[in-house]
Amino acid sequence: MGNGGTNRAVVLFSLIVLIGIFLLPSPDGLSTEAKNALGIFLLAIILWTTNALPLSVTGLFVIVLLPLLNVMSSKAAFALFGNKAVFFILGAFILAAAMMKTGLSKRVALLMLGRFDRTPRRLLCSIMCTSALLSFIMPEHAVAAIMFPVVGSIADSLELEPLNSKYGTLLFLSMAWGTIIGGVGTLLGGARNPLAIGLLEESAGMSISFFEWCVAAIPIVFVMLAAGFVVLNLFFRIDVKDVKAAKDVLARELDNIGQMSIIEKKTAIIITITILAWIFFGTDMGLAVIAILAAVALFMLDILSWDDVESNVNWGIILMYGGAIAMGSALAKTGAALWISNLVLDNGYLTPLLLLIIVSLVSIFLTEGISNSAAVAILLPIGFSIGDVLGINPIAMVYMIAIPAGLAFILPMGTPPNAIAYSSGYYEIKEVILPGLILNLIAWIVFIIMALVYWPLVGINIT
Repeated sequence: MGNGGTNRAVVLFSLIVLIGIFLLPSPDGLSTEAKNALGIFLLAIILWTTNALPLSVTGLFVIVLLPLLNVMSSKAAFALFGNKAVFFILGAFILAAAMMKTGLSKRVALLMLGRFDRTPRRLLCSIMCTSALLSFIMPEHAVAAIMFPVVGSIADSLELEPLNSKYGTLLFLSMAWGTIIGGVGTLLGGARNPLAIGLLEESAGMSISFFEWCVAAIPIVFVMLAAGFVVLNLFFRIDVKDVKAAKDVLARELDNIGQMSIIEKKTAIIITITILAWIFFGTDMGLAVIAILAAVALFMLDILSWDDVESNVNWGIILMYGGAIAMGSALAKTGAALWISNLVLDNGYLTPLLLLIIVSLVSIFLTEGISNSAAVAILLPIGFSIGDVLGINPIAMVYMIAIPAGLAFILPMGTPPNAIAYSSGYYEIKEVILPGLILNLIAWIVFIIMALVYWPLVGINIT
């Protein structure tokens, strides 16, 4: 059976599960609406984890199933597409599109790479750090797309052979792992971050500012960059002695770009003002309002056309958001999430510390096999409800799931940077399993230590 047949079988199975739950009587303590919400949730889990349907299509399916099965009204379900998180990430995608169209992102990458490329090891460090820092201001898939041809040019200039050169493997893994690590640092690096905040607002009526996220996550980024660099150097030997040819390639690339154009300068000014506004005025004005104002400014200054937006914005992720937020809202408001949490707590002894350990570990490894946005959409509604029973701060729960969900280092399907790096052909999956697994475990341990030791120092309490 081909992929098409397998996918159809999975879709059919998910529908059978949904229909079966719909026809069953409601268990004690669970309303009919909550039971139906659980059925839709199980269908979404099956489809999101298997990718039998595109993530966006599953999100749309969820939206229409909620009113069809009387879980919530059509008006309430479709209104959740207007969640602020959806418009924040839309604005962020448009800003990233402007950076890519004008060449600003490539210029920044080349300037940063050119400063730390004198030795093979320093070049690797430069690629990893440049990728991470760019992921502070752009979605990680966009960063990987920008860095990939640059790293490919470096590999070609050094005459590295795919599957034979360990340094080639190091170059592309440095790009991928740096991008992944940097992606957890701000709300711009990964789509899961604003999605988590949207779910928080729907579930608890609370929010996290741009600055608060940075304070909680950026120290983890710096520790993980050091850990990732050490793991790479332990598992893959550097089999080149000189990178002068790569330095020459970077210099030529920068020369070819030429002087910074007016349109690049305009983009740089808007990006800078936007980030400062998010940091200093995000709480008062709202992150989404600032993001959309910045997007409008790009059009007013003739930096972007709508064709640029259509070709660069990941509309599928935005559609998936609407479904994920609606699903989370339905689970919370019908009491389905609370019912699941009571079921979990009745069958075991959970403490806040044990929940932190389990949730973060599940989050890291679940996202190796599915989209990290889907992992957040699946785990966070249940996490909120269990956390509520245990007295865990909902804001801490967002960090406990969303940050680890961004730290997947093994499989290509885990994150776009892994997939893009693997497409280079410089390494096989089996070469990455052990180092990636070790880095996953290090990320888990670092995260727990930071949560227990660092977070209380900056006012983030788990309980």
